[in-house]
Amino acid sequence: MKSPLFHLLAFASISFFVFFFSTFPVTTHFSITHSNHLQVVSHISLPPEIPPTDPPSPSPSLSPSPSPYEPTAVFSVLSYGAVGDGEADDTSAFKMAWDIACSQTESVILVAPAGYRFIVHSTIFTGPCQTGLIFQIDGTIMAPDGPRSWPKYSDKRQWLVFYNVTGMTMQGDGVVDGRGHKWWELPCKPQKFQAIRGTKVAPPPCDSPVAIRFFMSSNLTVQGFKVHNSPQFHFRFDQCRNVVVRKLDINSPALSPNTDGIHIENTNNFILQSSLISNGDDCVSIGAGSYNVHIQNISCSSGHGISIGSLGSRNSKACVSNITVSDCFIHQSQNGVRIKTWQGGYGSVSQVKFHNIWMEGVRNPVIIDQYYCLSGNCSNQTSGVYIHDVSYSKIRGTYDVRSPPMHLACSDSVPCRDLKLSDIVLVPGAADGRVGEKNPFCWNAYGANQTLIVPPVSCLMGGSPDLMMDLKDDLC
Repeated sequence: MKSPLFHLLAFASISFFVFFFSTFPVTTHFSITHSNHLQVVSHISLPPEIPPTDPPSPSPSLSPSPSPYEPTAVFSVLSYGAVGDGEADDTSAFKMAWDIACSQTESVILVAPAGYRFIVHSTIFTGPCQTGLIFQIDGTIMAPDGPRSWPKYSDKRQWLVFYNVTGMTMQGDGVVDGRGHKWWELPCKPQKFQAIRGTKVAPPPCDSPVAIRFFMSSNLTVQGFKVHNSPQFHFRFDQCRNVVVRKLDINSPALSPNTDGIHIENTNNFILQSSLISNGDDCVSIGAGSYNVHIQNISCSSGHGISIGSLGSRNSKACVSNITVSDCFIHQSQNGVRIKTWQGGYGSVSQVKFHNIWMEGVRNPVIIDQYYCLSGNCSNQTSGVYIHDVSYSKIRGTYDVRSPPMHLACSDSVPCRDLKLSDIVLVPGAADGRVGEKNPFCWNAYGANQTLIVPPVSCLMGGSPDLMMDLKDDLC
């Protein structure tokens, strides 16, 4: 017989789906009090109070706001030679249309119209443009079909790159299709390489393109369209600031390797809202040098959850602060909310809030992993990224009993400090019952249970730890 607690959670879950993706206003103010130096790029494989009984739906409607086409000039890629038949190379037409639209002194819109399928090769769209530019994607933009179709001397690490762009809006009802299936089958990909070797060994470097990359850009809005089947990350934001991303549909198969939905690195004042992400790796990954990141109202399924990290690879410094993740639904994922760091790194992760998050069938709902290692045989090191001032509140739902519902594995030499847990209720999934249920796991983790936690986290230590190393030169 199911427990009363289980029935309570089931009722809350139903209420969750009915309410969550109804529209509600969100106002966010960022206060920048410091400026971080750019960090070494990490090795990679964030509001108003919302009632806790209202988790996000896994399948909301993502219809974008209709484009008013208010700019005084409209530039269609068809006017510059694009064919859009799914076979012809339309790269030159897109580049020409961009260059001309970008040079205009009046507000303009660049259109990839509906009803066409455009093949575009690896391209860099360079700014700054004279005025704010709207890139309207209503048709389908397609990558070349796999590594063999990629031009020999073309960059295999990125596809559509927007460099030094300011004040641009990218939006539409269309699709950006990375056609990643043949890339995922390369023998150097993790699951293929390990199957061949028969052991968990880190694979050799395996270049695959990021679908959409923004580099050294600011004041961006990205909204409304679909990005599917990227060979690697679907979006990557490097050295960007003042970015709003919303109402996106990001999708790739559960076993597609390294297909992070959105990765940010050395980026600040970043808002991600009201989007669907289903993929084979992190739904969102937050890399070194990122701060003032706000993630809200995201449905995340089938991948590795929402992650800070990985940080500190190759003994690098990583600084991440002021991260908020709230009002999210994480479904059938390997992880829920995670902080992952390599041994030997340094720096800090601080001012992090995970609030009002609903888990369904998640294997590791709450996880800190300071022993992150892709090969399984990484050596112990004496330094570590300092994790402190992290709160977990109103986290509810079900977990896969193969792993503990909470796994707080902090560094031997640099303990986690000031972890705050409140209003957390995690129970085994309906199919699991309570067979093989594991207790929460802690290692060198200090903090407080501020309310009754289900299951109890008795392993969390109180007080302040004695740091085994001098951190003053290693902090951010």
